[in-house]
Amino acid sequence: MNILFEEEGSFKAGHILADNNTSLQVELPSGKRSKVKSANVLLHFAQPGAAELMKSAEEAAAAMDTDFLWEACPESEFGFEAFAADYYGHKPDAIESVALLMRLHGAPMYFHRKGKGNFRKAPADILQAALAGLEKKRLQAEAIEKMVEMLKAGKLPDEFVPQLQQLIYKPDRNRPEAKALEAACAETGWSVPALMQQCGALRDTHEYHLGKFLFEYFPRGTDFTIFEPPLESGELPLAEVKAFSIDDAHTTEIDDAFSLTVNADGSLTVGIHIAAPGLGIAPESTLGQIARSRLSTVYMPGRKITMLPESVVEHFTLAAGKTVPALSLYLDVAPDLQVRGHETRIERVPVAANLRHHDIEPLFNEETLATGLADFPFSDELRRLWELATVFEAGRGKSAAGQQRKEYNFHVDWSMDTAQGQGRIAVDERQRGSPLDMLVAELMIVANATWGGLLRDAGIAGMYRAQSAGKVRMTTVAAPHEGLGVDCYAWSSSPLRRYVDLVNQWQLIALLRDATPPFTAKSEALLSAMRDFELTYAAYAEFQRGMERYWCLRALLQDDILLTEATVVRESLVVLDHLPLFVRLPSLPALNRGVRVSIEIEKVDLLNADILARYVEMLASDVPDTALEVTEEGEVAE
Repeated sequence: MNILFEEEGSFKAGHILADNNTSLQVELPSGKRSKVKSANVLLHFAQPGAAELMKSAEEAAAAMDTDFLWEACPESEFGFEAFAADYYGHKPDAIESVALLMRLHGAPMYFHRKGKGNFRKAPADILQAALAGLEKKRLQAEAIEKMVEMLKAGKLPDEFVPQLQQLIYKPDRNRPEAKALEAACAETGWSVPALMQQCGALRDTHEYHLGKFLFEYFPRGTDFTIFEPPLESGELPLAEVKAFSIDDAHTTEIDDAFSLTVNADGSLTVGIHIAAPGLGIAPESTLGQIARSRLSTVYMPGRKITMLPESVVEHFTLAAGKTVPALSLYLDVAPDLQVRGHETRIERVPVAANLRHHDIEPLFNEETLATGLADFPFSDELRRLWELATVFEAGRGKSAAGQQRKEYNFHVDWSMDTAQGQGRIAVDERQRGSPLDMLVAELMIVANATWGGLLRDAGIAGMYRAQSAGKVRMTTVAAPHEGLGVDCYAWSSSPLRRYVDLVNQWQLIALLRDATPPFTAKSEALLSAMRDFELTYAAYAEFQRGMERYWCLRALLQDDILLTEATVVRESLVVLDHLPLFVRLPSLPALNRGVRVSIEIEKVDLLNADILARYVEMLASDVPDTALEVTEEGEVAE
């Protein structure tokens, strides 16, 4: 005797070897023996054999019309053997019964299982909905296959155009277009951006990298919403100074300027003047919310995305020839360059000049300071401020010795095209830590530390930068910054570019005017702004480093550089001598830090911002360790 039974959702047939009432010992056509519960047996039959039954039943089931079965079956629940008798018009044999069972079981949309061997026909409306869904899936599968073939042939399907950015940067895997893209990538072995480039959807590698950043951080675009103009600052006293700023050639958000007055007794009055958008922008205003949402200006070679609208920046920037509202810190400096006191004022400051690094550094540097400065505008002020800055630096327990390192300026001429796309790159090298850099840095440290102390001592909330055990963090509690050697440090000197500085300026203005500060130490607005700023500022900085790396790679291709020189940073990591580009060299032998090597550029991949190079030979080494200051990630340290 043979039996048909169900096991793990499929039907099997076998010959009974032993009947133990509640279970059967069965031999399958394969020769395998199996223990089957009696409750799982659907049919007993003598003929034909188990193997022949299954083969014949499958063939007969395939020939049955499922729609006809659904029309013919009873409305109520039925067993397959009883229905088989009605269907065939006679008592069915084993093959006929099993064939019908297989067909019923194989059409779950038409027939719902109701227990062992029992079924019930699906209601007409449910069946039609299921069939419609099945047809939809079939059509979608055909559409996906068509899109896959187009992508493999280097053609962009029309369906991709409305959702191109979504597909490139963050595809929704539930959408058929994303499924087609994923399948095409799997079949071609290409990445999504590489495949899209082949299809003409990515014509410019720079726009790809920029678009990826914008998609995540500026999904609504970089244009500003409609905003009301800044409030008038009211009647402010006019400072009797001639202020001047010191910035690079491309700076338009001029936040800081300086002034120097020599008094009759030889003492100095040093003014540190900071642009004051906090006077014309309220925290809850549209402009305040714009600054809160952007949190910082985004910098990249050739472009930037400002925190505030250009017209607002122009209104508050410390541009030459303008008299603008400012928050001024005045230092009372004795003839021996010791600070005797300080005062903070809200006032209007006349800006006499915007000095630029490329103009001043050839005239004002270590060599000219040693041999004697030439006569140029503000030369005496610069010299005296530099002398004061050296005192400030020493007072913090710092030394300028060994602190110089390379810095690079990226200039993109968008009017020129190259083989790599629009824009020709020029990368200029300069030494960071020059007397001009030190002068500006020390005065900014004094301003940020002094104003941070004012907020702390007045019990007014602020946002501080603190460093302990080498880790820098943002905090609303005044704490030492060990790296700078100051008791507290509140970013306050760049309110046109950083939201943290703008917040601290609002708090300082409230303190100076004896008004209620906009933020309390435990306010959710202050704490959430600090958290968001820290994350966003780090992301913006990472993007800037990534774009600088991209343009370094563009420079190699643009100038057709195949062989270049580099310096060992550690293990397999080197940095190019004339570009801030860090490269992994698996072929690099064990060499000490600072050893200079020659490397060959084998491949540059702009789409992935990657480079493949190999070690050629060791060169004479003359690079000091200070030029190789890097973080753990292999990027230039701040």
